[in-house]
Amino acid sequence: MKRKTLSLILGCTLSLSTLAAQPQTEHYSVTFPQGTRVSYSGAFASAFPEGLPVGIGSGLLFTGRQGDTLNFVTVTDRGPNADSPDMGKQESKIFVTPDFAPLLMNIQVKNGKAQATDARPLHDAKGNINGLPLQNDVIGSTNEIALSDKLHVLQGDNRGLDTEGITLDGKGGYWLCDEYGPFLINVDKQGRILAIHGPQAMEGEKSIAGGLPNVLKWRQPNRGFEGITRMPDGRIIAAVQSTLDINGKSKKQARFTRLVSFDPATGKTAMYGYPIDSEAYSKNSDAKIGDIVAIDNQHILLIEQGSDKDDAMRNLIYKVDLSQATDLATFDKAGDYPEFDDAKTLAQRGIVLATKTRVVDLRQLGWQQEKAEGLALIDSNTLAVINDNDFGVKMVLQNPVEGKKRKDYRVNDQGKLTVDDKPVATTISVKPLDKASSDSELFIITLAEPLQP
Repeated sequence: MKRKTLSLILGCTLSLSTLAAQPQTEHYSVTFPQGTRVSYSGAFASAFPEGLPVGIGSGLLFTGRQGDTLNFVTVTDRGPNADSPDMGKQESKIFVTPDFAPLLMNIQVKNGKAQATDARPLHDAKGNINGLPLQNDVIGSTNEIALSDKLHVLQGDNRGLDTEGITLDGKGGYWLCDEYGPFLINVDKQGRILAIHGPQAMEGEKSIAGGLPNVLKWRQPNRGFEGITRMPDGRIIAAVQSTLDINGKSKKQARFTRLVSFDPATGKTAMYGYPIDSEAYSKNSDAKIGDIVAIDNQHILLIEQGSDKDDAMRNLIYKVDLSQATDLATFDKAGDYPEFDDAKTLAQRGIVLATKTRVVDLRQLGWQQEKAEGLALIDSNTLAVINDNDFGVKMVLQNPVEGKKRKDYRVNDQGKLTVDDKPVATTISVKPLDKASSDSELFIITLAEPLQP
């Protein structure tokens, strides 16, 4: 992919200071000047005359100050994609620009504006990677069928990554996390892949990378690692986005999602349970982690979000204490995983989950986007949060069958839609999200009191 310099114009500063104890918030709406969007010349290009907005904000890393300038690095996810009806019994996704390579970008915030420069694609010895799903026979496959915007099947090459978080590696590069494998990926400053770690294959299994606990293969599809941070002692902590679905049976009842510790120096791993707000959701699998960032060797900040029992979106930042949390690895035995335990059974087994304290309710600060996916710690008083705008695309049914929803349709081998195995006149198009949803939002939050261990 040709590199471009991306300029982000941010404005609309507001301050929430109604109460002295309230955090102070600078709110920036991010726009992209002409010529800086993702090039798209496919079947629905007329709906995107300037291309697609860049989907920044899947992860956010603060890299330091220079005077009044704040410096960040961010990463995109797998690229522009949209929902599609199933193909047979398999889920499918429309990949609007199948050759898109996830990007690293530098961001500078200065004088009320921000500029993102030096966009560089992730790549390996073969060239730029892509975001297409992995093949069905390997650990990390989501069993999705990748479709073009004309609903033709696309073939991946097992080099696809769905990156969702970024942190420093202490050697001038970065660690990224991914939702497919789930993988941990070490890259240099320019996005060259140096190493990949994923769930270790057991007998009879095939994997692209190993070194991480095998149980992680049970992540829900497209809910692998969603956040990553580097602790001061060098350990990497990665957060599984939602509850594990062990043997397809645990995602709704599991009371926690997993935080995975990985020491790059020794390869040692450990896993801790982060207790989700079970009482807030219709089912526990509705809870999602947005991102994490280290405070010290025992504490992290974490975004928990998802639709509650009333379908209202929650976006909360918690301080999480790992100091007393049990390493779950010692309890991971076939047929006896902690995901199937209620609170009483967890206690009887001696399993202690992490503890948490609410720091910020983003909705109370004016956050309106669905997803907060990038979280950075500027100092003990100041946080930065950014959303993922999904590249501003959505799928729309044209000439729909009356009374039918997307789940009622199927895509056949010819790329046509059917209902009850019969061809229908309904077609699919890809259109822009409304402006509010396709905007990138950046919050700089000054807390009323410094974070304490």
